[in-house]
Amino acid sequence: MDLRDSRGSLVRAGLVGLVVGAGVCYCVYRATSRKRTNEMGGEAILEGESIQKEHKERVGSTSWGKAQLTTPQQAPIVDVNICSRTGQRHSNHLQQGMNFPVSADGLTTNHIQNLIYLLESVEDPLIQEQVLITLSNSAAFSVNQDIIRNLGGLSVVGSMLSVPAANVKEKALNALNNLSMNIQNQAELKRYINEICEETNSSPLNSELQLSGLRFLTNMSITNDYQYMMTSSIPCFLRLLSDGDERTQTQVLKVLVNLSANPAMTEHLLNAQAPFLLSLFDSCINKEVLLRVLMFATNLTQHMKKEESAVVSCHSEDSIFSMLWGNSTKCSQKLASLVLHHDTEVKEQAAKLITQGTSCQIK
Repeated sequence: MDLRDSRGSLVRAGLVGLVVGAGVCYCVYRATSRKRTNEMGGEAILEGESIQKEHKERVGSTSWGKAQLTTPQQAPIVDVNICSRTGQRHSNHLQQGMNFPVSADGLTTNHIQNLIYLLESVEDPLIQEQVLITLSNSAAFSVNQDIIRNLGGLSVVGSMLSVPAANVKEKALNALNNLSMNIQNQAELKRYINEICEETNSSPLNSELQLSGLRFLTNMSITNDYQYMMTSSIPCFLRLLSDGDERTQTQVLKVLVNLSANPAMTEHLLNAQAPFLLSLFDSCINKEVLLRVLMFATNLTQHMKKEESAVVSCHSEDSIFSMLWGNSTKCSQKLASLVLHHDTEVKEQAAKLITQGTSCQIK
C-alpha cells in the first residue's frame, strides 16, 4: 500500500470513528427534541409551519388535511459495534485525533462535511447506513438542513437511492425526508421525485422502504410547486390506498389530501380509477384513514363547486368522480351514517362534506 492509499484509509478510519461517536450526538438530539416538543407542541413543527405559511400566502388558504408534514424519523442510535467490524484502531484514532464536540444543534459544520465525504468515498452498505442515520438526525434541525445543502450534501444523499441495499435506500429516504422540510432544499430535491415515485410503487407493499418514500412525497406535496410531477403516480397512490395496511393507507392519504387541495390537480384525481373509494366511508375504518378520506373528498367537492362547467360524460364508471357524484344515493347513505360517528372530528368532516357537496349529488 503506497503512502496515498495509507492516508486515505486513515482518513476514512477516522471518519468511521466519527460516525461511532455520533451516538452521543443522537442523545443530545433526543434531549433537545423533547425540550422543543414541550415548547412548540411537537418535533420540527416550526419548519413545517413555515412551508404551509408560504403556500397560503402565495395561493390562499385551502382545506388541508391534518398531519400532512411528517416529523423527523428518529432513527436508532448509531451502532457502536461498528468498531468491531471496521477495526478498533478507528475508535482509537477518534479518541486521539478527532474530538467530537457536540453543539445544541447536533453535529458541527466540519463534522457534517466529513460525513458527506465519507458517504461519497465508501462502498460498505453498513457504513453508508450508519452515516445516513447520523445525517438524518442532524437534518432534524433547520440550521443543519441549510449546512448540508451548502456543502453539496443533497446530491450525495440522493445518490444513495441507487444503492442496491434496501436498508441504505430506506435510510437515504429518511434523510431526504428531513432535508425536504426546507423550501430551498425542496428546489433541489425535486429532481428525485420521479425516481422516488417509481421506488415507492415497486417496493414491497407496506414495507418501511415504501413508507419512507411516501413520507418524502408528503413533504414535497405540501406546496403546489412540485405536485405536477406526481400526476402519473396517482394510480399508484390509489393502489396503495386500496391494498395497503392502515399505516400505508394513512401515509398515502397524506399525499392525496395535499394533491386534492390544489385545484390544478382536481381533474387528474377525478379521472383516476378508484371503485373501492366508497368502501372507505365506513365507521369500521380506522379513524386516521377515514378522516383523511373525507378530507380528500371534501377538497375535490369544493373545487367541483367552483367548476360548474365540468363535463360529466368524460369520467368513467369507476372514476373518483363517478364514485362521489355518480353514486349519490349510496354516498348519501354512507355520509348520513358517519354523521352519527362516535368521533367528533369524523362527524364534523362528514357534515362538512354533505354541506359542500349537497350529499354528493351532481347539480
